[in-house]
Amino acid sequence: MSSRTLGWPRTALRTVSRPNDPATRPPLQRPQFAEFSGASTKQDRLGHRAKEKLLDREFFLSLLSSASTKREARSYLSRFKEKPSKSGQKPSKESEKASPPASLPSGVNLGSFYGASRAVYDSPVFRQDTTPAPQGQEYSERVHLALVKITAPQSLEDEVVDGVAKTLSQLIRLGMACCLVVDPGKFDDASAVRQVTVEQANRISAAIDSQPDSNSFRLDSALSISDTGNLSLLSRKALLNPLRDGRVLIVTPIAYTEDEPRAVPVSADDVVLALTKDFAGLSTNPDPDENPTVTAERIKRLQKEVSLDRVIILDPLGGIPAFHGPQMSHVFINMEQEFDVLEDELLQHIDTASAQGTQSISSMSPGATSSIINSNPFSKFVNNEVVSALPEHSGHLPGVETVERALSGHLKNLRLSQQALAMLPSASSGIITSPQEVAHSACPRQPTAADFSVVGTRRQRNPLIHNLLTDKPLLSSSLPPRRRGVANGGGPSAINPISSHTTVAKRGMPLTILPNPRVQVWTAQSQPRLQLNDPSIDLPRLVHLIEDSFDRKLDVQKYLERVNDRIAGLIIAGEYEGGAILTWETPPDVPDDGSEASLSRMVPYLDKFAVLKRSQGAGGVADVLFNAMVRTCFPNGVCWRSRKDNPVNKWYFERSCGTWKLADSNWTMFWTTQGLTEDSQRFQDYEGVCRMIQPSWADNKGVVD
Repeated sequence: MSSRTLGWPRTALRTVSRPNDPATRPPLQRPQFAEFSGASTKQDRLGHRAKEKLLDREFFLSLLSSASTKREARSYLSRFKEKPSKSGQKPSKESEKASPPASLPSGVNLGSFYGASRAVYDSPVFRQDTTPAPQGQEYSERVHLALVKITAPQSLEDEVVDGVAKTLSQLIRLGMACCLVVDPGKFDDASAVRQVTVEQANRISAAIDSQPDSNSFRLDSALSISDTGNLSLLSRKALLNPLRDGRVLIVTPIAYTEDEPRAVPVSADDVVLALTKDFAGLSTNPDPDENPTVTAERIKRLQKEVSLDRVIILDPLGGIPAFHGPQMSHVFINMEQEFDVLEDELLQHIDTASAQGTQSISSMSPGATSSIINSNPFSKFVNNEVVSALPEHSGHLPGVETVERALSGHLKNLRLSQQALAMLPSASSGIITSPQEVAHSACPRQPTAADFSVVGTRRQRNPLIHNLLTDKPLLSSSLPPRRRGVANGGGPSAINPISSHTTVAKRGMPLTILPNPRVQVWTAQSQPRLQLNDPSIDLPRLVHLIEDSFDRKLDVQKYLERVNDRIAGLIIAGEYEGGAILTWETPPDVPDDGSEASLSRMVPYLDKFAVLKRSQGAGGVADVLFNAMVRTCFPNGVCWRSRKDNPVNKWYFERSCGTWKLADSNWTMFWTTQGLTEDSQRFQDYEGVCRMIQPSWADNKGVVD
């Protein structure tokens, strides 16, 4: 039985050789092995250093391929930087020699840039005396943790498992500890479940241990199960110690009954939820007689020990499917806003697949079956993307049961993410992707001669590494599908454009749209119009949002006089973390008299698009607002303008259907109307409106614009 299974602490090896007779025992002499590092010759040391340099080069190349803006880099460092020591005392030279620096599980490990690698520090040091273990050791650093569930690893090839292990090793080097839950899937026999689980846990453990500077720790006795089926941790310390030690913790979905020590297999989803609850500090059962202040302090202390930042689901099915639009999977999910809609959508398609089963599709000829399967976008998606990812699929056309099982798997992953994120802070994220995509980006193919002749190709970004560095999905959810190849480094001439099937989810924020477009469609003829001083709108918070986002004071009275009779609608994200004010504007050559001719020429105009500074660049606030505007409120198009030197213009350009620099002004016009041409009446109306709008800022600098 290996040391990983038993959980022996990874300490320095010690050998003691003493005769039985104390009188004949030779005097103790300390061997001169203090500098022993596992490299006994100069050639070995040189080879070890070369290996470390190669490892660091590959690691930082992977980071560069996933790196984004300086703002995101600063955000990452602020979340994972080391906390200063409270004591302020400098360690002695003796203690520095005896205790090499740790691998910084909550900081950034720069490999051999500042000291030797973990492989050197973990080499055995032979001593004859004993070193007492520290008692009551307290850890001031917070463990940043990613809880990973891998589904059906027995169906994965060795290359895929190695790629996943490599990614987990890189996450640890970036300061994110990893706890992996093995999900073998459903089996009829409980003994078969345990056998497959242990085999795959050992397989993943071996793949992790084979990575340079990486170690795993398998824990079989992590959970207990009550008579009512509730799971709880046997020992929180048993989980946190290997995580602090920089190991990948592997947990098997096996629990022990409380009445007798009997091991039973349990649902891997229940294990993920039980671990999430404990890491979030919510599993404490307070004593009714205990002082509430003491209870609150204990819970707060538990929450300070660990921060569960990511809940990752690695499933061959990939991300949550999108049945509308050209994209195959949802890029980003705001759970507060979209969970119920997506759940109902998946349930509806499951019922549709079940209803198709009653029509005996399998009894038809192969040609008829193929035509039915490819008769609509949903069936094509299932055939090309969902069923091909299932372990037992062998190239045959999918049966109804296979389709139902695939959709049920997506629904299961969606619900698991929602339940886990509901227990975590709003800053935590959920990621649903396939092991194949993670492995492909972790171990990319070698470039061929044809690749160098193509402009715009680049190394594919790892969805897990990219999300850790940027707190964003690989692709922006508001980015039109036609722009996604360019955003990923591809282009019209790029071969194999990258198409991500990864879904990033956040607990998110509620979205308020006034008036509700499902009740009242936003049209120029809608009466009465909404006004910003309506009781349903918190005007002071809205003004603060605008002034904080634009960093300018608003002339509130002047602004209300201009827009109050023209409001088309208002979109508010969260507690006024972001907002969009949209108006109906009349072109300058049309009399604004409220006639039918005047109303038919009114232009939908984005007057204000604002996000609080603290919410800019993270959380997807801007994406949520933009998606609501172009998909729900104005699907036929909307226009807006921005100063030519506005840094956000690149973001606008990627999401608009067209742009036009207005001559003799400092404005650039954008629109989302499809097929708009310069000689069309709509284009001229857009341009006229964008030229005539007068700013309403209190600093009276509108003439500069």
